[in-house]
Amino acid sequence: MKCANGVPLPIRVLVVDDSAFTRMALTRMIESDPALCVTETAQSGQEALEKIALTHPDVVTLDVEMPGLNGLETLKRIMREFPCPVIMVSCLTQEDAEITLDALSCGAFDYVPKQLSDSSADIIKIRQELIAKIKAAADARTSRVMKRPARPMEAPAECPVAHSRYGSSDIVAVGISTGGPQALQDILPLLPADLPVGVLVVQHMPPGFTGPFAKRLNSLCKMTVREAAHNDPIEPGVVYIAPAGQHMTVYRNALSKAAIRISPTPKGMAHIPSVDVMMLSVAEVFRSAAMGVIMTGMGSDGLEGMRAIARKGGITIGQDESSCVVYGMPRVCAEDGILQRMVPLSEIPQHIVQATLHRLRA
Repeated sequence: MKCANGVPLPIRVLVVDDSAFTRMALTRMIESDPALCVTETAQSGQEALEKIALTHPDVVTLDVEMPGLNGLETLKRIMREFPCPVIMVSCLTQEDAEITLDALSCGAFDYVPKQLSDSSADIIKIRQELIAKIKAAADARTSRVMKRPARPMEAPAECPVAHSRYGSSDIVAVGISTGGPQALQDILPLLPADLPVGVLVVQHMPPGFTGPFAKRLNSLCKMTVREAAHNDPIEPGVVYIAPAGQHMTVYRNALSKAAIRISPTPKGMAHIPSVDVMMLSVAEVFRSAAMGVIMTGMGSDGLEGMRAIARKGGITIGQDESSCVVYGMPRVCAEDGILQRMVPLSEIPQHIVQATLHRLRA
């Protein structure tokens, strides 16, 4: 945070939305935190560009759908002309979900749902999420966010094998949040189609986003990628994305085969789906044959799950600080001493392949 005479200055935010009601609602939410200040609002993409050029805000919140210059086109021009952290404000529709995913690929820092209901509980939750993401955006390494590739990294003919020796893994459990959509689009295409284990992914997303996201990943990857469904058997060569609003856990079915359970419980969690809930079940079922991967994201979701995998003798790796958009979830695991390795984003695929090679030899 910037300081003047040792006193932190408020984070300056530009709110962009064609709806006067939404601009007012977002402004009230943002300014409920004394560390934030809405210095300007704009009702169109063109007006936003003009005000960014004049005021140089620390963070911009940008509506996905606007008449004239829409949110995606406005974002592209911001990234090209006035690079700064942008948080997309998106309705929970499939069309907006697709546009928001495009925006993340084009350099948007993150997104929040435009879900301005009359429910006080909903308003509090949205306000907390919005404030947390604005603060994270202001603190994050925005130059890396804005310069990241819009397309996945080109996959080599064969994913190189890490030189370190691991135990053997029968499942890979991945937990990820802010910065995750692009990070997953970078690394999952590097995994081979014949990876001999299944991969479970919890990516924090609102309802309506995980289905389109899984389809997008499936079009990019050699492995099959799908949104997980209740009682899905866990098959090799398949990536299972936890559905938004539901927890994903694993269990042994009547044939002693590993399968997926989708459930709204436990309730009251900060995140649904929860990385902790998924990884705790993976540790219980797969024990020392589990691999946990904790990646970019805010907060501490995944700490308990990674602890459990470590206690059972499984493999634990984290994304390193230099390649994270937000070094939060990996940081708390590193500080807890439960990670065997911290590796750059680009090296995560080879560590996954290394950990599962024993299955190819079996």
